[in-house]
Amino acid sequence: MMTESTGTDRTPVVFRRYEMKYMVTRSQFAELLPVIMKYMKEDEFGRYKICNIYLDTKQYSLIRSSLEKPLYKEKLRLRSYGTPQPDSVVFLELKKKYDGIVYKRRVPMTLEEARMYLSRGIYPTGRDSQNLRELDFAVSKYKPVPGAYLSYDRISLVGIDNPLLRMTFDHNITCRNTDMLLEHGSYGQKILDDDRLIMEVKIPDNMPLWLASLLSEFRIFPTSYSKYGTYYTSCLAGGAAMVQKHSESFTADQEIAAVVEKGGVYCA
Repeated sequence: MMTESTGTDRTPVVFRRYEMKYMVTRSQFAELLPVIMKYMKEDEFGRYKICNIYLDTKQYSLIRSSLEKPLYKEKLRLRSYGTPQPDSVVFLELKKKYDGIVYKRRVPMTLEEARMYLSRGIYPTGRDSQNLRELDFAVSKYKPVPGAYLSYDRISLVGIDNPLLRMTFDHNITCRNTDMLLEHGSYGQKILDDDRLIMEVKIPDNMPLWLASLLSEFRIFPTSYSKYGTYYTSCLAGGAAMVQKHSESFTADQEIAAVVEKGGVYCA
């Protein structure tokens, strides 16, 4: 995994790793955890809530392409840890996946700086980085708008002997496609049964033998699961045409004015 300093206490701004997802029940989680904790521990943040605004085209082109499982795909999102205030640090992220390898670029900034960058193209102070230039290119290419608010609770583990081995358990996945403001907190529709968690293993190369054996013993196999993709498929796909028609009835200036007036983030 490659890293760069963020100037914050959060995780690095550059990632290159494999990410594998598994669906587990709460009973499986209860059985797995004692074994896993022989090799891993909660990271410095432990248990917390992640909140995202997924950014997409007006036609939801990014998630629609991702669901077709191409060799290369990418996502844009604005992420906070917990419900942010205007001066809280958030992360603007570009996540790419090519041939099974995940590459992620993220730029830390305050929520207010993110609002100014996305609505008016004003760079955050001291953030003229390669990562931001890559995000600039994606924003120029896709002209994204907020596609969905999505939050979840996370348990985050790190390897005791290998800090590059990471594992997360996500639950309480909550989504909405109105009032897409991070500062308004987590509420909306649940898209995962309360009895289930999304387990994700994040590694720079091969999976440790102990973990591979454990998953085999419990007959837990990789699954293709996208939180945003699940929400789009179950709740948004039928209304995509209507959203497109509605959005085309406004000019860009009207959209910016309406969102900024409400204290929101507009993506040009």
